[in-house]
Amino acid sequence: MPDSQPQPHHSASGPFSSGSSGSSASPGSSGSSSSSGSSGRGIGSELLLCGARLTDGRTVDVRLADGRIEAVGTAGSLSAHTARVDLAGHLLLPAPAEPHAHGDTALSADGEGPVSYEGQGVQRRTTEAALLQLGHGATAVRSHVRVGDVQGLGSMAAVLQARRALRGMVELTVVAMPRVLTGLAGADSLAMLRDAVKMGASVVGGCPDLDPDPTGYVEAVLEVASEQGCPVDLHTDGDDPARLGRLAAMAGGLRPGVTLGPCGGLSRLPSEVASRSADRLAAAGVTVVCLPQGGCSGVDRRGTAPVRLLRAAGVRVAAGSGALRDVSNPVGRGDPLEAAYLLASRYGLRAADAYDAVSSSARAVLGLPEVRVEAGFPAELLAVRGDRLDGALSLAYSRIVVHRGRVVARTSAVREYCNSAAALPLDLPRQGRTGGSS
Repeated sequence: MPDSQPQPHHSASGPFSSGSSGSSASPGSSGSSSSSGSSGRGIGSELLLCGARLTDGRTVDVRLADGRIEAVGTAGSLSAHTARVDLAGHLLLPAPAEPHAHGDTALSADGEGPVSYEGQGVQRRTTEAALLQLGHGATAVRSHVRVGDVQGLGSMAAVLQARRALRGMVELTVVAMPRVLTGLAGADSLAMLRDAVKMGASVVGGCPDLDPDPTGYVEAVLEVASEQGCPVDLHTDGDDPARLGRLAAMAGGLRPGVTLGPCGGLSRLPSEVASRSADRLAAAGVTVVCLPQGGCSGVDRRGTAPVRLLRAAGVRVAAGSGALRDVSNPVGRGDPLEAAYLLASRYGLRAADAYDAVSSSARAVLGLPEVRVEAGFPAELLAVRGDRLDGALSLAYSRIVVHRGRVVARTSAVREYCNSAAALPLDLPRQGRTGGSS
């Protein structure tokens, strides 16, 4: 199988213990030969993470029980009659979340002709995409799904089926995304939007920029959201400050909240105009999800929102992946750490703030509780080989993912070089399981 595809579960005698070179990702694997029984464990079981490094420099043991962090102590201080995972040489972080995915079109770039929305194909693509993102560390994913037009409610049904199949591995929430909601053409889509919520979509959204009456579109979405008590997550380029201001005014005070993205057009506005728009979004309590890795199928134009300007205005900014190898971004990777890396390297955020955009802020967008590596918090964790966050964002190939207190995915990377007169005298680190940094 190619390295980029989810791999089947391996036994203890498989590649995780053999030291073979290459990269593999195994959703559901135990994450350690000493915890080979842990992959089948769920809430109610204990797991001890041993010798992990935290971002404050401490080396700790972390005991998990009932889906939460039960205790954190200095390395060697905690005991448990349970499975153990050795995290020596790993940095332990709150797990990322993916706040902006498109599971119904993911992994379709290589197909010939238009994207197929046949139910089984949509379910397969959604499942594979969610597992790829899980392997990168995202234990929760929000997926925007088209309703109406040729798709009807078929894609929604397929994505909801994938969500049921993935339960216990990754938390998948679904946004119903109609194309047009106003006029005669929008009447059927509005009915389907309500039906999609009844089926199980927990968020209402779409792209008002594509409707002949953008304001009417937003009014329709907010009405459905108010009726059903749903969050709102809308696509907009944000390049029209008057329209964005009206949207912010309409969305202000709506609970449980309004999210906009990717808002790349804000970066093309004059700075004073963009600053006023950011102030309006902050006053309305609107969250912005930017897409530093590229575009998505919900908007036609690319670009990343001005994250530093938005943060300075008091807007909560999260970062998502957007397109995962569909026609909007045929090389999209769906990796939250890459999104954080780009925020730091291209847009000037500190590593801690960049990681917050794909973890704490992303979880807040999804309405999920905060995660800290402290007792009492949810056991949603990511371990990456390394000892500093800066290095993790740069070279975090090897990863262990914990969801609801159990290891659900592991990616192991081993890099080897031939014997070299240049390398051997310098005692350069070997990138692999036994030491070094990967």
